[in-house]
Amino acid sequence: MTRRDFLKGIIKSSFFLLAAGIFGAAWYIYPSNARKRRTQYVYVLDEDELPKRGVRKLEFKYSVDDNEILNRAFIVVTEKGLTTFSPVCTHLGCYVNWDNNRKEFLCPCHGGRYSIYGAVIAGPPPKPLVRLPYKIEAGKIYLGITV
Repeated sequence: MTRRDFLKGIIKSSFFLLAAGIFGAAWYIYPSNARKRRTQYVYVLDEDELPKRGVRKLEFKYSVDDNEILNRAFIVVTEKGLTTFSPVCTHLGCYVNWDNNRKEFLCPCHGGRYSIYGAVIAGPPPKPLVRLPYKIEAGKIYLGITV
């Protein structure tokens, strides 16, 4: 074995060990529960309980791994149809409230304002409110929750 072949072998081995270390660290840092997330549909109300027009705030419970979780959502019915929104402000995660007089979602923490369609009107929020998936089966409304 020549000196050049020996040095090539050392360099190749070093790169292999470095790549294995980076892969191992990334696997350790990336949370395992994020890899297993799925959408679970949760019953929230009957279709005849929907408002004819406007916004309804929902509070509902569901179970994940024997833990009961309380969650919130908004159901909005407009001329464009039914939409469901997460109540979490996209700025810093505060809960928004519906102001029926102004016809806007308002963030009480930093002055974020959203339209009835979830679009940002004013304030610091960088993105619109997150739309939640939903489905209607046999007159019952189910919201999609990522668990």
